[in-house]
Amino acid sequence: MVCVSVWHWAETILVPSNTAKVLAAHRPIGNNSDLYPRWLGARELLLHGRDPYSPQVTREIQTGFYGRPLDPANPSDPREQESFVYPLYVVFLLAPTVHLPFPVVAEIFRWILLVCIALSVPLWMCAVGFRAQWPVVVSAMLLAVGSNPAIAEYSQQNLTALVVLFLAAAVASVMRNKLMLGGFFLALATSKPDITIPVVLWLLAWAAWRRERRRLIWAFAASMSILLAGAQAISPGWMGRFLAAVREYPSYGTDPSILQVLLPRVVATLLSAALVVCVCAVCWRWRKAASDSDGFGWMLAVVTAVTLVAIPKLAAYNQLLLIPALLVLLRHRGQATGLFARAFTKGAFACQIWQWSAALVLSILSLLVTPQRVFGLAQLPLYTWLALSPLTLVAILTSIAMRGASSPRNLQSRV
Repeated sequence: MVCVSVWHWAETILVPSNTAKVLAAHRPIGNNSDLYPRWLGARELLLHGRDPYSPQVTREIQTGFYGRPLDPANPSDPREQESFVYPLYVVFLLAPTVHLPFPVVAEIFRWILLVCIALSVPLWMCAVGFRAQWPVVVSAMLLAVGSNPAIAEYSQQNLTALVVLFLAAAVASVMRNKLMLGGFFLALATSKPDITIPVVLWLLAWAAWRRERRRLIWAFAASMSILLAGAQAISPGWMGRFLAAVREYPSYGTDPSILQVLLPRVVATLLSAALVVCVCAVCWRWRKAASDSDGFGWMLAVVTAVTLVAIPKLAAYNQLLLIPALLVLLRHRGQATGLFARAFTKGAFACQIWQWSAALVLSILSLLVTPQRVFGLAQLPLYTWLALSPLTLVAILTSIAMRGASSPRNLQSRV
């Protein structure tokens, strides 16, 4: 019921309302697919040998994404220029699609990404030791598919759901001591490095501490070597062009971080630095935690939550990375001690429940009146999405502090 209501709200209220706003602002509208820059870059490279980072391909990407090339002199044109700002080896993931028309590819990927979101849930459950009966697992998968990040992925076809699935598979493999498989999935996850690198670095640092874990590092290094060598073979010197594109990206493609939206810039910058130091300190203290321990799950929750509040990107689909943190809080909800830990945990889940509840109410309301009459309330379910990540992070940190989970004696096994 919730899942259906969320999708009904998105299709009949949210998307038409957003489209009306874009048209009123005279902004160009094309396919508006985040997949298109990657797909076109892959097609031009693999079929025609063209450099996907070149200005010519960038202009063609803009033409498809916006319907026409952007005009810097037009104040109503978007600032985001849309270009191929991914590691080149992402083309290997898209290679099977380059002979197909893009509308067909986009439609296929919409459903692939939803499947990726659903499949990531049981993998994250495995990774954090959340054991549940199959009806609970299926319900969790449906709730994940009926969430705002899933709506964003379906609408925009970003690759976040795919790389989050790779991350979930990597961590679940590590938890099951299948380190070679974990290293392979970890390398694939670097296809979208802006949201995956913190988790990758944490896992590699954790693996480096004990000799028996280092198979994860060797498997990751071998897989990355194959990806990098393959990319170099089809486009020599691509790394320099990729790094140049990355250096240019902040001038047009980044947002303020969540902390920068909620706090003054100086305070947000200092807090971001403090959170990075905190993550490093926590991971160092818990470096001995076994992969099947509570401490391993708490580390994963901290790293993913800090990533979301600190990265300069406000896209809703990135909140898929918050699933393991929420699962850790849900798993330990009965063990939470202290007023603040309980309050922030309830606050985090209240933010998510609000999104589902508000979408349900609007969906029902749109059946009683014409959807156009509730366009003014279209954003109502999204009022809490900005608060979800920081509240989850604070809930995790206070829970750890109050229940003494940072003590190495409490990290040896899951209970």
